[in-house]
Amino acid sequence: MDTLDDLLFTRAPTARRPLLGLTVLVVEDSRFASEALRLMCLRSGARIRRADSLENAHRHLAIYRPNILLVDVGLPDGSGAALLRSVTEVAPRIDVILGISGDPDAEAAVMDAGADGFMTKPINGLFAFQSAILAHLPAERQPPSPRIMSDETILPDRIAYRDDLSLVAQILKEKDEEGSLDYVTQFLGGVARSAKDHDLDAAVTTLAQTRDSGRNPAQDVATLSEMVETRIAAVGPI
Repeated sequence: MDTLDDLLFTRAPTARRPLLGLTVLVVEDSRFASEALRLMCLRSGARIRRADSLENAHRHLAIYRPNILLVDVGLPDGSGAALLRSVTEVAPRIDVILGISGDPDAEAAVMDAGADGFMTKPINGLFAFQSAILAHLPAERQPPSPRIMSDETILPDRIAYRDDLSLVAQILKEKDEEGSLDYVTQFLGGVARSAKDHDLDAAVTTLAQTRDSGRNPAQDVATLSEMVETRIAAVGPI
């Protein structure tokens, strides 16, 4: 017997739910950013699956083909640009392939990899999210006009932010600085900007600048660790 979700999935898009009937695969390691995208897909009528690494993304793509693929450039096991390049060469091609990053300078790598477009994180405006996808969908997938313009801003649950901070806290405790600090600065900088945590973002920037200058980053790492732990405690347990 068909479920309500199955019935909605087979329906044509509407002005209010322009992505109805579409599937989205989000390749994103941040729980906070993924939750924002999940809520936007829900509001838009799309189904969503998530992979948190290149390895898991390849597993998803080996068994099913989404209509829309959103790939973060900075992933724990490599660059999302490599995944973008590989999927754009596969036929039949996924309808919409977009790169996402908290670093606006990543757009060039995304477009060089063959993606249809690029979105800068934080991604929390519903209309902008929908428009970025609809701009590349084929005509038969487009919703009826005129489309309802929603100025809704999507705000994920802070528990997802705590989960990202907990991951960073664990990495910093492992003391593998050469292998981990590059990832911490890239990951935590994007998460802090998405959460509008300006003080934490500034601390990440300071750490990155210290490392770029060749100075010892120990004090900056200690400061960052303390800030992360304070925020985890402030959110509290589930």
